[in-house]
Amino acid sequence: MFEIKIDDARYWKNCVDSIVSLVDEGTFSIAKEGISLKAMDPSGISMISFFIPNKAFSKYEVEKPVSIGLNLENLSKILSSSRQGEQLVMKEQNNKFSIEFISQSSKRRYKLPIIEARKGAEKEPKIEFESLVDVRSDSLKDILKDANLLSTYVGFKTDKDSFVVMAKGDAGELEEEHLGNAESIKKLEVSKASSATFNLDYLERIISACPSNSQISLSLKSEEPIRVNYKIGDAEVAYYLAPYMES
Repeated sequence: MFEIKIDDARYWKNCVDSIVSLVDEGTFSIAKEGISLKAMDPSGISMISFFIPNKAFSKYEVEKPVSIGLNLENLSKILSSSRQGEQLVMKEQNNKFSIEFISQSSKRRYKLPIIEARKGAEKEPKIEFESLVDVRSDSLKDILKDANLLSTYVGFKTDKDSFVVMAKGDAGELEEEHLGNAESIKKLEVSKASSATFNLDYLERIISACPSNSQISLSLKSEEPIRVNYKIGDAEVAYYLAPYMES
């Protein structure tokens, strides 16, 4: 049994959006220290690792660890109905997942079936990354929009003092260089120059839930999966995306 309350229902909607951008179902592991979820997307080329600590909630009562499998698309739709100033209470009731929105003048409750979600990834890949780039979230979203004008893939390249984005398609080519001292780059650490190419649609979905005026960390190693990290308040989210390999 558990009962969890959050004072801003819309904040939890933003957290769930970071997951549903990649997977349509998954299993939340609810433990004393917080709530976590690890899942592969249906294509198997990307995964998400999500964690939110118990301090993010105004009430967090968990008797013992429990796993709750949910259709995340349905959960996201219900959370979209949250209104300004509403609180959110989540608990298990009669093998259903209960979601209650509470305002000063009203309450409304939804119940979702608990499902046996697809088996997801249990561990994050172990990669000795060669480069770390911390980028302003708004800047990275703009960079990917630029690449999307020409291609469905985007390449990242680092050296000791620059971060380069490349896109190439039938419509033309893009090369966008950001020096380490640029306003858009918060940190650039390179132990070895790195380059890899990734599916642009996946990257745009991965960063879509990142708040404006925040920071996204990109960890790179040549021809290895990229790791993308950012925070949504107290919640931490990490994604891995396999590189595109030309056949």
